[in-house]
Amino acid sequence: MTMSVASERDASICLPGGATISPEQAEQVALVAKALSDPVRLRIFHHIAASRCSSVCACHLPEVFGVTQPTLSHHLKKLVDAGLVNREMRGRWAHFTPRPEGLAALTAFLGELS
Repeated sequence: MTMSVASERDASICLPGGATISPEQAEQVALVAKALSDPVRLRIFHHIAASRCSSVCACHLPEVFGVTQPTLSHHLKKLVDAGLVNREMRGRWAHFTPRPEGLAALTAFLGELS
């Protein structure tokens, strides 16, 4: 009999009732998480974000990451689409800077879990 009381008490601790995020928030968090889920994209984002004082020219990135220009363009587009970096054209070269609010949705989501 004591086992059933303990089981009931343990079950009440795990009752649903936590907050859920909205579908819009879930879409934004998933978009950012998907963009950062690729190891090359994560490295590119880290490189851009670490260059806080200046922008990063796409012209230097293929040799840094060992990828072709089309592959690099694909990865950078995903980062821009996810709102993680800004793109500015200077002549024929694209320059990238981190968006300070780019990680906000993911950070807030993870903060709610801890």
